[in-house]
Amino acid sequence: QVQLVESGGGLVQAGGSLRLSCRASGSIVRIDAMGWHRQAPGKQRELVATITRGGITNIADSVKGRFTISRDNNKNTVYLQMNSLKPEDTAVYYCYAPIVYYSGDYLRKGDYWGQGTQVTVSS
Repeated sequence: QVQLVESGGGLVQAGGSLRLSCRASGSIVRIDAMGWHRQAPGKQRELVATITRGGITNIADSVKGRFTISRDNNKNTVYLQMNSLKPEDTAVYYCYAPIVYYSGDYLRKGDYWGQGTQVTVSS
């Protein structure tokens, strides 16, 4: 069974930092681009950052210069380093990954989301 497990959320004051981690587990063959999204109360889920398997990143304008995405392919893990946090960064953060994996003798592909981790930035 494939799953994504996130960690690292919490409460921080404005200007502070947090580092989110998301590890994929299971009979994984390959993970292509991985990403982080977030959803604030009453708002739609929005893309925060993505990173390809080769390390090419794409960062949303709203967090550019403050957030950094990285990954460790050997650990099937993606990270989101968040600096200079603002109250408007408060949201539930979700990691995402398209994963190729073995299910018995069969090779399958699915899109997976983490369970979400709460980030709260106080002013």
